[in-house]
Amino acid sequence: MTVSINTSTIGSADLLRNSQNDLLTAIAMIRFCLEEKIAESKGETLVEKFALTNPSKQLDSNLDHLCESFNLSNFERDILLLCAGMEFDASWGLLCAEIANDPKQAYPTFNVAMTVLNNSDWSALSPAATLRRWRLVEIGGGNTLTSSPLRINERILHYLMGQQHLDENLLNLLEPVNTKSVQIESHQQVLGEAIATWLNAAQSEQLKLLPVLQLCGDDVSSKMMIASDICHNLGLKLHKLPVNILPHDLSNLQLIALLCDREYTLNDIALLLDCDRDEAPNQNQDTAVSYFIDALKCPVIVSSQTRRRQHQRTIITFEVRSPSINEQQILWKEALNDLDSEVQSSLNGSIHQLVSYFNLSPTHIHNAALKAKSLYQQEESHLFPQSLWNACRAQARPRLDELAQSVETAATWEDLILPTKEKYVLHDIAAHVRQRLTVYEKWGFAGRSRRGLGISALFAGSSGTGKTMAAEVLGNELQLDVYRIDLSSVIDKYIGETEKNLKRIFDAAEGGGVILLFDEADALFGKRTEVKDSHDRHANVGVSYLLQRMEAYRGLAVLTTNLKNSLDQAFLRRLRFVIQFPFPDAEQRAEIWRRAFPQKTPTLELDYLKLGKLSVAGGNIRNIALNSAFIAADHNEPVQMKHILQAAKIEYIKLEKPMMDAEIKGWV
Repeated sequence: MTVSINTSTIGSADLLRNSQNDLLTAIAMIRFCLEEKIAESKGETLVEKFALTNPSKQLDSNLDHLCESFNLSNFERDILLLCAGMEFDASWGLLCAEIANDPKQAYPTFNVAMTVLNNSDWSALSPAATLRRWRLVEIGGGNTLTSSPLRINERILHYLMGQQHLDENLLNLLEPVNTKSVQIESHQQVLGEAIATWLNAAQSEQLKLLPVLQLCGDDVSSKMMIASDICHNLGLKLHKLPVNILPHDLSNLQLIALLCDREYTLNDIALLLDCDRDEAPNQNQDTAVSYFIDALKCPVIVSSQTRRRQHQRTIITFEVRSPSINEQQILWKEALNDLDSEVQSSLNGSIHQLVSYFNLSPTHIHNAALKAKSLYQQEESHLFPQSLWNACRAQARPRLDELAQSVETAATWEDLILPTKEKYVLHDIAAHVRQRLTVYEKWGFAGRSRRGLGISALFAGSSGTGKTMAAEVLGNELQLDVYRIDLSSVIDKYIGETEKNLKRIFDAAEGGGVILLFDEADALFGKRTEVKDSHDRHANVGVSYLLQRMEAYRGLAVLTTNLKNSLDQAFLRRLRFVIQFPFPDAEQRAEIWRRAFPQKTPTLELDYLKLGKLSVAGGNIRNIALNSAFIAADHNEPVQMKHILQAAKIEYIKLEKPMMDAEIKGWV
């Protein structure tokens, strides 16, 4: 197959009718040859000569296009017509049986073809010849090759009749791609470079095949739009094939590759190999995909997050990056330009705020705007900015829901009892998140270096001192989702697997609008060990990878630990904020007790100063308050000091801690 970009199409109804007429006329000529051979065997001469007009030989005839595309000889062409006649003429089999002199052979065979057709050529029967190699005809079971039934392939028959659809073996594998056009300048640049690459390759005499175009990046929808536009501009019909459904055995891979190449020849299709769903391929699957790419001859585009290695077929890679800040602002303005003036005025600086917090693809921006507009029809215009914000948060959630646990963010600053200086630092963290766009982009700090722009914080302190609640407060203050990372799903004893798990988490969170909370982080980020074996070296590589991703992460990453001293000092230096959460003193514990019971909870004569003498952290106070509520409810009484005392004893047993008389003196 020669390198080409096919741009011709079989178009109007008139052309289709002419094409079908040419086919039927050609079949009628083959029937005449059959009848003439039968008459000759009987010593007779046909009285009526073949009177139908010759085919028009128009360039757009499907039959002629097929013969030209596969370089069929006249003999191979006539074998194909011999098989096609069986599908249109009920008496065709009787003619074949009479020529074979066997009533049981009422079907086309190579023997009939060699007997009847002109310019017969034995080489046309070989498996490597065009008819069998490209599966234009199929051979049924028989005692000999020449007497076995011949049948035209169903896809080829439909093609000759002008019906364009995929081979049945590809219907469940390939999906037509129809997307919106590329919208942003950086992606249009990639589009132009990719088109030029294929056009130049098609004109090169040194290349036998078009190179594979590899689109790398996390923005799946944008890569698909670029691939679709490439093919649209070159007259190709793009079909997507997820690589995770490819078989692994060689024979099936060869068949699928051949049928895809045949579809390219027949109907100008190109393949988009979707490797984005293939997050954790095994060795067999990776080998199968590499073989499949090398076996294909049709135009191929690969969409993946990471670069695939080149084997035999040339691969040219293009990086498809997320839209820049300016491009996102343009996309938002275009998506919202149909709103009425009242809603437009209510936005004010909303677009600036959206691009500061969220790093959305063009498709996600369009979807968020569409969702917000639908909500607007049921709400007042001044609520539209909040609807838009919530729609953006929803766009960032789906991928993380599979990897981390969403944390409810109902806590406020009033619920967080901390010393003043620690609260100031938390307010500074919130300010850094809010003003990222202004400082990094408008004031130029990002222009100096892109390294170290991530906002990371370490919350250290004993259990129950408010570390997780502080993350909830930040999420509530900034109206961002908080996701708690389950460390048991991240840490892996196998070399390299921990980094892969971390990569999946950060990649999923790159849409922005998410606070990552690594709870009990000392289990993951302990002191980097002295290298004694390969496992120590790879453990250190995992920590280094985490540091790099945290520094590049667009959002806020919060780490909590009970053992700050166990963390490597080199690790601490690369964190922007470190807050030590102290064990609350008696006055702070009294404040926590004042907030421990909801307003609806009935209480009676609670002495918060006395409760503050109970030497437990805030988390334990909440447990005691909840348990005392159940005890009081079971006695049909309001919560009193006696109920709290009973619940406190239960909590102390759980903590394996003795309760001192001074803590509960004068309670009851």
